[in-house]
Amino acid sequence: MYRIRTTSEEKAEEFKLTDGDGLSSENRWVKLAKLIPWSDFESEYASQFSSTMGAPAKPFRMALGALIIKERLGTSDEETVEQIRENPYLQYFLGLTEYSNKAPFEASMFVHFRKRLNRELVGKINQQIVLKQRIKERKAQKEKQKQKTEANNTEEGEALSSQNQGKLILDATCTPADISYPTDLKLLNQAREHTEKILDRLYEQVQNKFDRKPRTYRQKARKDYLAISKQRRPRHKKRRKAIGKQLAYLRRNLGHIDTLLATGASLSELKPQSYRMLLVVQELFRQQQTMYESHTRRIDDRIVSLTQPHIRPLVRGKAGTPVEFGAKISVSYSDGYCFLDHLSWDNFNESQDLELQVEQYKQRFGCYPESIHVDRIYPTRANRAFCKARGIRISAPPLGRPAESLQPELIQQRREDYRFRNAIEGKFGQAKRRFSLSRIMAQLSDTAESTIAITFLVMNLELLWKPFLVLLFDFCPNFSSHRSFLSAFFTQKHHFVTCFTP
Repeated sequence: MYRIRTTSEEKAEEFKLTDGDGLSSENRWVKLAKLIPWSDFESEYASQFSSTMGAPAKPFRMALGALIIKERLGTSDEETVEQIRENPYLQYFLGLTEYSNKAPFEASMFVHFRKRLNRELVGKINQQIVLKQRIKERKAQKEKQKQKTEANNTEEGEALSSQNQGKLILDATCTPADISYPTDLKLLNQAREHTEKILDRLYEQVQNKFDRKPRTYRQKARKDYLAISKQRRPRHKKRRKAIGKQLAYLRRNLGHIDTLLATGASLSELKPQSYRMLLVVQELFRQQQTMYESHTRRIDDRIVSLTQPHIRPLVRGKAGTPVEFGAKISVSYSDGYCFLDHLSWDNFNESQDLELQVEQYKQRFGCYPESIHVDRIYPTRANRAFCKARGIRISAPPLGRPAESLQPELIQQRREDYRFRNAIEGKFGQAKRRFSLSRIMAQLSDTAESTIAITFLVMNLELLWKPFLVLLFDFCPNFSSHRSFLSAFFTQKHHFVTCFTP
């Protein structure tokens, strides 16, 4: 039976939000809020503000919660604010005590949230959340061991706790920034256009001292740029000639700017963004002029974006993308959890981070790992000696000539090591496909670093709150790879069927 209803006469004010009850405790945002230690970092966050001056700042829970919501939903700043305004569960996640149809903050506040919650603070939050979960897992394991062992084996248990435990996977990747593919000709054209705008503003200050405005030949320069940029594959000589012309136009504009400043124009009248752009353009001109005169294509600290001058080209040698533009990160992976250990806008050798990452593992979990799984760049002689001195097995073939015949156990061990290392590649894929690590939209270096750190925090939270994975940790506490997942699923298949059967 179906009853026809007229919905046009109903008013939004008459819509019942709940049946008199509070929010459901089974909601994902309610469960997620219980996993985060909001009060533990409130004082550290509050230390950034004055206690007597300025308007009251947004609380720590609102700042961190908003960044988590944005990363998990994959929305823009404006859309995230709208989602918060419309959803009472999101408002509860931010720490509000009652629903309001007004947005708790403007979309521009996200920039301030990212600046205040820097990479170091987010890393501490991520580490504490994981440590609390690991403590729960260890308590559950100890209870199971007590049931199986006798009461007089306490000394053996204490000895085992000091031994190497767990497996550690290390790898590095690049987090591409949201910039267009840079070319020397394109960068010089953009720099020329910015100098023309700056020159116009400076000329307005001292135009009574000149008979006419300094000539910039902007129409001719634009025409020369389009003549080459529209060609699909211009030859090297044509491209170099076009770069020389743009360098000449840019040199003339910078000379006119110096003349205007000497006449009486002031840079203080410019906007901060324009003054910063002028400094970036001057450095870009120096780099491009040096490469043009020396017939080279490489220079230290090369600028590839005028709006984000901190970005550097990273030669990675990957298929399809030999050069990437963004921050390079070094990540450690253990039992499904990821930690951001090193972030740099300059290229670096990730094998040099192994000692630091192993020591951080000991600081987090209280012991060294029993094995480290890495790719071919990590097992240097220094890293091998470091691991051997601490009783850590590194997944790498021994130095020297390869043996003619290997034992079947060693062959199987190497295969297992390579398979196990694939787990961190899957985490990188999750971070870049499911979350925002494939394109960092933040423009500033510190806000971009905060965005990258938030991604790994949300990934670990995603691993903790899902009911399916909670059951998985109960049945397989040492879960750290797809292989252990499959074994847990098939050995405890009847438990999974019982839990998910309505």
